[in-house]
Amino acid sequence: MLSIGVALIGTGFMGKAHAIAWANARRILGVEAEVRLELLCDIPEARAGAMAAQFGFSRATGDWRTVLADPAVDVVSITTPNGLHREMAVAALAAGRHVWCEKPMALTLADAEAMEAAARAAGRVTLLGYNYVRNPAVTHARRLVAAGAIGRPVHFRGWVDEDYQADPGLAWSWRATRAAAGLGALGDLGCHLVSVMLGLMGPVESLIADSQIIHATRPLADGSGRAAVENEDTASAILRFVSGAQGSVAASRSAWGRKSRLDWEVHGTEGMIVFAQERMNELQIYQNRGPRAEQGFRTILTGPEHPPYGAFCPAPGHQLGINDLKVIEAAELIGAIAGGPPAWPDFGAGLGIERIIHAIAGAAASDRRHVLGGSA
Repeated sequence: MLSIGVALIGTGFMGKAHAIAWANARRILGVEAEVRLELLCDIPEARAGAMAAQFGFSRATGDWRTVLADPAVDVVSITTPNGLHREMAVAALAAGRHVWCEKPMALTLADAEAMEAAARAAGRVTLLGYNYVRNPAVTHARRLVAAGAIGRPVHFRGWVDEDYQADPGLAWSWRATRAAAGLGALGDLGCHLVSVMLGLMGPVESLIADSQIIHATRPLADGSGRAAVENEDTASAILRFVSGAQGSVAASRSAWGRKSRLDWEVHGTEGMIVFAQERMNELQIYQNRGPRAEQGFRTILTGPEHPPYGAFCPAPGHQLGINDLKVIEAAELIGAIAGGPPAWPDFGAGLGIERIIHAIAGAAASDRRHVLGGSA
């Protein structure tokens, strides 16, 4: 049986999600591999030690470079702030390690291109943490679209909203700077929407866009003054797909009352599919078939008929959650390392996602249509 030694860098929200996923990929989904939780890295080192004990890792360190020198480590999970992704991922690949990196891929498009080039040169397996594409409801929607259940897709409409930056009194932080965070709402949220959109609609040909910074400055935490916000609070784009279909997307980190709204619609010539992330175990479909008096939206409640839901729970209505999606993600990565189908999105596909969100940012800044030509 394949034996995989895992290192985790970072122990925040996504770090814990990765630890849960690594521990449960074999237990729940039966992957044919032994997963060894070898080394956990965080700062200060005392925190790393405490979290290693909590998460079940054998050892801890406060120096991420120690992770790459450890011969027991085969794959590295990177769940650090965005600004560290490129350096850590490129170094891990150069050291011969597989890499699972959280989104967004990098601060800049140039950084993402360097990461993709490093992955190609190393020949290692890579995966970016776009967990929403693993939702059995979203997977089923892709199957329905591909099978022609709603005819030819002609329009996509998607929006992703949260309110973690809605309060004007919220203190300034690294998230407000391009040097540490890169893009704002597009990098935090919009990239998730794009990952789902590409699976449903295919590549983007061109787009026009706009964006805004709602709160131009924020108070410093120590009360000494205010600092500028450098990246966007909201962004929106009108897209043209290579298929000829059209669509629109919008992202906001300042939408009061929205906690995890990632909603989308695919309009087809014979119907429509609708999804709302805050009801992530449901899918709605309208088909223009049968007597008009009986036509209407049907709700599909995900269950064992929508793999791999059944591996987690034998009955519909009991619901999967975000950590379950990370388990599915880890299992796909393990399968790719074992020689199975490539995990998606790897750094190559992730670069395509980055090109779209940076094209939206660039089009908004220049007020001109940005042509991608189907490269993303």
